[in-house]
Formats: sequence, C-alpha cells, structure tokens
Amino acid sequence: MAVDAKSVKELREKTGAGMLDCKKALEEANGDLTKATELLREKGLAAAANKAGRIATEGVVESYIHAGGRIGVLVEINCETDFVAKTDQFKEFARDIAMHIAAMSPRYVRREEVPQDDLEKEKEILRAQALNEGKPEKIVDKMVEGRIGKYYEEFCLLEQAFVKDPDKTIAALVNEKISAIGENITIRRFVRYELGEGLEKKVDNFVEEVMSQVRQ
Repeated sequence: MAVDAKSVKELREKTGAGMLDCKKALEEANGDLTKATELLREKGLAAAANKAGRIATEGVVESYIHAGGRIGVLVEINCETDFVAKTDQFKEFARDIAMHIAAMSPRYVRREEVPQDDLEKEKEILRAQALNEGKPEKIVDKMVEGRIGKYYEEFCLLEQAFVKDPDKTIAALVNEKISAIGENITIRRFVRYELGEGLEKKVDNFVEEVMSQVRQ
C-alpha cells in the first residue's frame, strides 16, 4: 500500500532508521506504525538510533584511486574502537564509501555543511527557473523548497543514493552498518581529486605548430 510522508517521518523520528527502510516497513505493515517499528527492530535497523550519539574517535582514512589514476579519494570514517576499525566488514564499508565518492562526486558530507551563501544562491536560481516556467508567484517559494531537496540529494553524501544499491541512501547504509557492527559510525570528511579539475586544459594544434616552424 502507498504510505504518506508524514508517517514515514514519524517512524524515522521514533526509530532512527533510514527513510527508505521506514517506507518499506510501513508498506509491509500496511501503514501500522507499531508493526512497522517491530519490523525495523527485527531487522536491527531501529537499534542504530541508540548508538548514534556515542563518541566515535577511532576508524580509518581510506583511499581509492580510479580510472588509471585520474580520480583519487581520501575519506575519514570513524567508529568507537580500534578493534572494529581493523575488521574486514568495516574496511569494506570504508572502501565502498570511497568508491561512491569517486563515482558520484558529492561536495559535502551532510546538508548542514552547505554554506549559507551557496544555499541562497541556489535558491535564487531555482526561483528564477520557476518564474521563467510561468509558475504563479504565490507557489514559487514552496516549489523552491521542494527543489532544494533535490540539491541536497545531488551534492550531500549522506543523502545520495548508494552507487552499488540505488534503493538505499548512504545515510541508510551507515545505519545498517551501525546495527550490524554494534558501534556508532560516522563519515567525518573527505577530499576528492580529479586530474586537471579547475584547470584550463591546453589543446595543442600540431598543424599550426609545424607551420609556424616552417615559416621561421
């Protein structure tokens, strides 16, 4: 059955599980919040909320190099103990995140990191687009707020769809790992390098070069 966004939000606040997991649980429970909560607990997804506030200062700095050295990523992912940081499960998770960053090129880890100036600039662009589409002035602001959500989904790592499983977000993947591993896990920061990014690439005109030498 179709479930409304309000129920999904309520279940998410109650359990701390990911949005997609809450939606699926509500669909499976035919909209029953109590049953949906039980389903999430059975899957271990609701437990993540209880661990999310714990301090995580161990972890790894994972690297990933792609496309013959043309793209490189460094990402810091924290957990609570050195023991967990050394497990194959945690290392595989860190590598998946680094690979995802290489593929999807996020700008920020979470929406709270988006600079206010950048956000306002994006809202101005979206507002102009809506007005150019002929939308009534009175609904433009609501449209902008809706579309800014797409901006977060595109550029904020935790809100992106996981490249290896587009049915779940990175935030949902993190919650899954918290439940499976039993410790709080946070993606703290990352850097992504792409060869030649930001440079004006020189296009050599070999014919002109040869002709200039002939004329000398």
